Amino acid sequence: MGFLAALNPVWAEEARTSPNAVRFTPEIEPLVRLIEDTQRPRLMEEVGRRVQRGLPYRDVVTAIHLAAIRNIQPRPDAGFKFHSALVVNAAHQASMASPPEHRWLPIFYALDYFKETQAKQQQQGAWTMGAAKESALPSASHARQAFIEAMDHNDEVGADAAATTLARTAGAQEIAGLFYRYGARGFRDWHHSIYVANSLRLLNTIGWQHAEPILRSLAYALISRDADAKEYARTEGIWLGNQERAARMRGDWPDGRIDSGATRDLLATLREGSAEDAAAKTVELSKAGIGPQSLWDALLVRSVEMLLCQRGFVALHAVTATSALLHAWQESGDDGSRRQLLLYSASFLALFRESMHRDVKRAGPVKEMDLEKLEPAALTSQGADQVGEILSDVSGNRLLAARKLLSFSGPSSLPTDSAFFAAARAMIFLKGNEPHDYKFSESVFEDYRSISPAWRSRYLAASVFWLRGTGPDSPLVARTRAALQG
Repeated sequence: MGFLAALNPVWAEEARTSPNAVRFTPEIEPLVRLIEDTQRPRLMEEVGRRVQRGLPYRDVVTAIHLAAIRNIQPRPDAGFKFHSALVVNAAHQASMASPPEHRWLPIFYALDYFKETQAKQQQQGAWTMGAAKESALPSASHARQAFIEAMDHNDEVGADAAATTLARTAGAQEIAGLFYRYGARGFRDWHHSIYVANSLRLLNTIGWQHAEPILRSLAYALISRDADAKEYARTEGIWLGNQERAARMRGDWPDGRIDSGATRDLLATLREGSAEDAAAKTVELSKAGIGPQSLWDALLVRSVEMLLCQRGFVALHAVTATSALLHAWQESGDDGSRRQLLLYSASFLALFRESMHRDVKRAGPVKEMDLEKLEPAALTSQGADQVGEILSDVSGNRLLAARKLLSFSGPSSLPTDSAFFAAARAMIFLKGNEPHDYKFSESVFEDYRSISPAWRSRYLAASVFWLRGTGPDSPLVARTRAALQG
């Protein structure tokens, strides 16, 4: 192990940072500094050499996320560069679901994408998360209430201080309940719920010893900066109205039955009704004895169906936001929060539909389509070649690819270890060139397991409207291979 001695002076230098910037744990700070300070053309090769020497996978994932936390402002008005943090958990999920020979590809994509966004941030004005103000921190016994009051009043300084104390003193379940609640509160930024879900899930992988800077970043991101007072008041009104609606749900609402007819009933409202209508219909069905499985079936189906109506970033985020809200619902231990998350997920989809109609200049007209009316199309290939045929059509005719995938799936859903999932994920690794490729595909592949079998084939078929098909490899693939092979 004597060769490691040569690394010590380098890593000590890398560990130096501004006293005004947030510091990470001594174990991870040097690697974060390496990622921050190494030029983009050299970084992949430098990290590749360290991986060859035994640098752990988890350390690389941790350092990428923390580098984004410290260097990229987590707000949409900064140009959505913060996708460099949002993509890390999706890249990790994709890595873990892949064969060993593919596992570094999504992680090295996240590494390179951070350098891209870091350069953009510096061009627009360098931003760094500062050190916590120790003198402003509330006590452990008051941190929860201080956080609630700060978030309710958009108090940026108070929220930062309370989040710091919570990270140091509160349990993971209490923290998750608070952040999931405020992540789902408004339609101001679609990414709020996505950022909360991805960050809290990533903490379970990299370790809660890294919670403090991540929770501070979340609190900063969730503070409202909506300049449209009228729209802010409207979405706040929907949130408050859903609190009242949630209280009218049956006490035994989680025990309700599965009913595809009820799923279709809610789908009809989601396609045409307002945000208030969508929540009210959800309550009505729940009071009639319909269980959450059938209600979430409708929400998941509608989210991906929207891509058939308009293939654009609004519909894309309808899928990823619904996925994040579902995860928050699954993780929450509070009955009131679970009711609210379910109802606001329904309201969100109606608001997304409104946004699609406002986005026609960029994304084209909205064509209302019913996913259940999608007809299967025959495949011309046989056996294993059918997956390749579908993915080839994804590149040229997505609607045809969806119909062929529906035929390929047949009346029963595909097992998650089928050749299609492996090949579709490989296309993301080899052809993907932006963070939504990872965020979308991992949301869909994970939620496919949560939806009822009766709806899975159509849900998966619609997903091809944002999956990657065949075509040239991303240039990043060759660089990753070279970096890891030495």
